[in-house]
Amino acid sequence: MAKILAVDDSASMRQMVSFTLKGAGHDVLEASDGAEALKIAQGQAVDLVLSDVNMPNMNGIELCKNLRQLSSYKFTPILMLTTESAGDKKMEGKSAGATGWIVKPFNPDQLLSTIKKVLG
Repeated sequence: MAKILAVDDSASMRQMVSFTLKGAGHDVLEASDGAEALKIAQGQAVDLVLSDVNMPNMNGIELCKNLRQLSSYKFTPILMLTTESAGDKKMEGKSAGATGWIVKPFNPDQLLSTIKKVLG
């Protein structure tokens, strides 16, 4: 299964995402903001990044832009999991290199289905 980096400043949201992903057999790394996630990503390769948008220190859009500048993350799927549903925010995410956009609250089956789809 895949190694997934789950990024969210909410500990309870990270816990729910991690529970869902581990239940499907994935390895999960967790980060509480974009800056921590970027450090983890620079230290090891992951198969997919699942990130919130609104976080302290470095938000999900900035994380996406920074990851896309790393050669090892040019083609890694990056999904945004957020309460933001406005079209302009989604376009900002797409411009930053986000692969997809999932609006919270998430449905576990939909999350796993989307992850399976983007991992191929």
